[in-house]
Amino acid sequence: MESGYFETIAIRTQTERSQYKEHSVPIYLTSSYKFDDAEEMRALFANEKEGNVYSRYANPNTSELIEKMALLEGAETGWATSTGMAAIFTTFGAFLQNGDHVLSSRSVFGSTHQLLNNVFSKWGITYNYADLDKPETWEAMIQPNTKMIYVETPSNPGIDIIDIAYLAEISKRHGVMLVIDNCFATPYLQRPLGLGADISIHSATKYLDGQGRTLGGLILGNKDLIDEIGGFARHSGPALSPFNAWILSKSLETLAVRMDRHCENALKVAEYLETRPEVKVVKYPFLKSHPQYEIAKKQMAQGGGVVTLTLNGGLEGARNFMDGLKMFSITANLADTRSIATHPATSTHNKLTEEQRNEVGIEQGSIRLSIGLEHINDILGDVKSGLENMG
Repeated sequence: MESGYFETIAIRTQTERSQYKEHSVPIYLTSSYKFDDAEEMRALFANEKEGNVYSRYANPNTSELIEKMALLEGAETGWATSTGMAAIFTTFGAFLQNGDHVLSSRSVFGSTHQLLNNVFSKWGITYNYADLDKPETWEAMIQPNTKMIYVETPSNPGIDIIDIAYLAEISKRHGVMLVIDNCFATPYLQRPLGLGADISIHSATKYLDGQGRTLGGLILGNKDLIDEIGGFARHSGPALSPFNAWILSKSLETLAVRMDRHCENALKVAEYLETRPEVKVVKYPFLKSHPQYEIAKKQMAQGGGVVTLTLNGGLEGARNFMDGLKMFSITANLADTRSIATHPATSTHNKLTEEQRNEVGIEQGSIRLSIGLEHINDILGDVKSGLENMG
């Protein structure tokens, strides 16, 4: 396909059709594939010939999804996994071994904290946390055994930003792999590989699906790195199902138009929240009050669909706000067509200590709002209802 436009690539990148000439991509619900003869079986398993051998390794639906996402991210290729956390675990597992060190941003998803704190520590892998708002401290924290720098930007749930090109410069100077979790931005708003990162990771469960209906993960990078990912994933088995790959590939066809509306609505919500006395702090990348506003404007096309706020009144204030919402869903997911409110301290980040939460700006009064695609007047009206319920 000749087009370089994001929307066209997302819609028109597709597998070959069968003899039935389907307009919509079919679902290939098969666990294995037949071979023409014994020699073809041998050649395929010896990687001397390209083709499908088993759906844990590859499937036409996952292959289409990977091809499409690689084009959108500016990657050579990629690997699809069953969930976003499977993508993170697979990336860590493929490249890290006993004695290695990871330098991670402090503000990461709660389950990523658990991997670093409780899982990889059992395997002799160490880590340190660095602060996204103190980029000048990162290089000094790189150790002789540092293998990977891992960063969420924008972060979950603090919406902190760091200059990816700056991290890429110092990581290359020290021979360290740079992995960016690009889940909140998507390739429509931010392309980490083009800024110098080695790997871009997605929880496809979020905006790539965008409708709260399926799970998936994606890892994008150059062929040499993804070959290592594939070698680990083939045997550890975090495979994405063909059906979920089909859903996600179809979802990408509307990613651009959905993200435009998410961003438009979220900016209006963030600007409204800044005017309310009940609100202590509002974090949104494209608010001029955001500490990393200039960096966000440089490396992101728009600000994304997530707004984080800290309310006056602590836990009681947060609960009253959430209980006053009539339309927003109260759930731990995000990036849905439906607007969602989450209290991170008692849900997504409840396994962290109070001190650890405070270090990344998660207070008892903090709320994460995933702004959906409803009419902006209804969204703002519901936020107002929540604030008024605080008394």
